[in-house]
Amino acid sequence: MITDEQLNEYRLSGQKVRVVRDALPENDVRGIIVAWDETHVLVRRPNRNMVKLDRNYLIQSAKDPRPSFEE
Repeated sequence: MITDEQLNEYRLSGQKVRVVRDALPENDVRGIIVAWDETHVLVRRPNRNMVKLDRNYLIQSAKDPRPSFEE
């Protein structure tokens, strides 16, 4: 789970993040961190829609390469 400090860093910098939900890249959510609580993160997508996601998903900078799920 991502820490509050990391989420606050992303929010203050306005840096785009990638939320990896499963092995399919087309299911990733990209956007800007807006808010969070103990269990969820609110991400604003480029089309200005808000998405509420679980904090247990992998949240990383959109600039970083996507992790591989191949075995």
